[in-house]
Amino acid sequence: MTDFSPIKKCCDAFFASQQLTQDSRRIFHGRGHCYPSLEWCVLDYYAPLVLLTVFSVPEDKKLTELIALLSNILPASVTHFAVQRRDLNNAPYQWYRGEPVEQNTVFAQRENLKFHLDFQQQNTGYFLDMEPGRAWLVKHAKGARVLNLFAYTCAFSVVAIEYGAQSVVNVDLSRRSLTTGRENHRLNQHDTNKVKFLGVDILKSWGKLKKMGPYDIVIVDPPSFQKGSFVATKDYQKVVRRLPELLSETGRVLSCLNAPEFSSEYLKAIFAEQAPCLSFIERLTPSEDFPDEDEERKLKLLVYEA
Repeated sequence: MTDFSPIKKCCDAFFASQQLTQDSRRIFHGRGHCYPSLEWCVLDYYAPLVLLTVFSVPEDKKLTELIALLSNILPASVTHFAVQRRDLNNAPYQWYRGEPVEQNTVFAQRENLKFHLDFQQQNTGYFLDMEPGRAWLVKHAKGARVLNLFAYTCAFSVVAIEYGAQSVVNVDLSRRSLTTGRENHRLNQHDTNKVKFLGVDILKSWGKLKKMGPYDIVIVDPPSFQKGSFVATKDYQKVVRRLPELLSETGRVLSCLNAPEFSSEYLKAIFAEQAPCLSFIERLTPSEDFPDEDEERKLKLLVYEA
């Protein structure tokens, strides 16, 4: 019988500490191999919803046991409990408490900010592990001209505008994601005149982006592998090579890579080769909500400066 006590312990601690805030967070992270036999699942909180994401199922019986346990221990304040089956085609959602949520009823939350979620897609639209990057942006956004590359649903943009950025240019190949990004700004009553949304191929748009610059902050947060649009092993170098011409004299880069197979040294080597004029400042400490037996498998968030 699988020992689910680490999940119960994390749930108990989380809901005891969550009474003063509704911030969205990861409750339990099995993917980091810190909990034996539980690397196949993670548990997230989007008030008032808890989402169990399953990546592979050792046995159907184990999943049934875990769902029964969670149904039992989740507090009454959790009105919806869903399971996303990443191990099945199309990664369907299955609902075990409450009805399937409709659009614009459950949001990711960060302090006073809200972000749209989509429970029809594989990814909900808000990445919880990127919180250290958002926290860094809070400190540096005031008065900054920001370029948000691979913007997805523009969470970085929302944080930047909220904390005083002068302007943000969001770039992503997916116009659908950018539409959600625009709605995220509207959801937070932001002046979208300060924000631009460009649905273009970044790797073919350097001239246009340079003309709109320079930028005080450039955020690079690409997918590690997206067939037909971006593959980190061959395309990250192309992006880094262009950064110096986009930055202001004191501009900063927040460079992100969510690929467990690549270390931070791999990313540093790309910068050393392609943009030696940029100085490494720091690696942001990954979120404690995402423990991993190997520090280098965690999300890489590197800060560089012109």
